[in-house]
Amino acid sequence: MSSDHEDGIKAFSMPPHPGPSSPELTQRYSRLRRKDTAPEVALRKALFAAGLRYRVTFRVPGRPRRSIDIAFPKQRVAVFVDGCFWHGCPVHGTSPRANSAWWRQKLATNVARDADTNQVLSNAGWTVVRIWEHEDPVEAVGRVSEVLTQPHQGR
Repeated sequence: MSSDHEDGIKAFSMPPHPGPSSPELTQRYSRLRRKDTAPEVALRKALFAAGLRYRVTFRVPGRPRRSIDIAFPKQRVAVFVDGCFWHGCPVHGTSPRANSAWWRQKLATNVARDADTNQVLSNAGWTVVRIWEHEDPVEAVGRVSEVLTQPHQGR
């Protein structure tokens, strides 16, 4: 699932996609947002309304192709808003029936990449907060605020 590059960075690779199961699905997936999703924007608005200021799409140190959805660089707090499907939510995650073996590996690769990102950030002194897309933004603000107000243990 992963291999090391010359620079020591793990690469998460996938076999080639077996091809779309239908043209309609191809079009639907091509329209999905990769950033500024509705749950992400809702959380950002709620954080801003709570008086918290942050950076968006902040680069993960040591992982140039990865970014933090919502970052508090001074406090070294990284907030990710994870989609239930793409990141394997234990409550709402689903598995497609078409090309199921490929999708199973793809979603497992996403989860492994998330774990690697958490570890890289933790090793760099960051605290990671992961919010599921189905979580209430106001409750999520409470979780983020709690982390931001904790003493900087190891951060």
